[in-house]
Amino acid sequence: MPTLPLIKVPAAILRKKQKPLNLAELLSRQIQQLIKDMHKTMIEANGVGLAANQINQDLQLFVINKKLAEENKVPNAFINPEITEYSRETDEMEEGCLSIPAFYAPIRRAKKIKIKALDRQGNKIKFKVRGFLARVLQHETDHTNGLVIKDRV
Repeated sequence: MPTLPLIKVPAAILRKKQKPLNLAELLSRQIQQLIKDMHKTMIEANGVGLAANQINQDLQLFVINKKLAEENKVPNAFINPEITEYSRETDEMEEGCLSIPAFYAPIRRAKKIKIKALDRQGNKIKFKVRGFLARVLQHETDHTNGLVIKDRV
């Protein structure tokens, strides 16, 4: 199966809040296959995360690197994500984005967050994360809300 085409700025889909998925949609063969294809596309593009709107799908869904997920004991797919708490403590790190090729900028983000979402089986998940994983989850959740890193510069 070929890599899914990556959508680049200024595509309108990157600028709007994405649609939540209900349980039946999430568990459909179509969405489960999409999640697999998104993982493959992310790996081929050397990404750490990939949101559905970056492949022209209007869905509150993103995937993250499987090794990063396993190391932190979190799922590698997040559906309808919502960050419920941000730490006051922040740090700045250079970030890039698959939808803005060759653009890198220092982005200030919370060091720790609390996030809730559904995993790919539709189970409710909720946990605290810190460090690089917190940064990745903030970046990808931004995509589901229609924000890109240029909005944070």
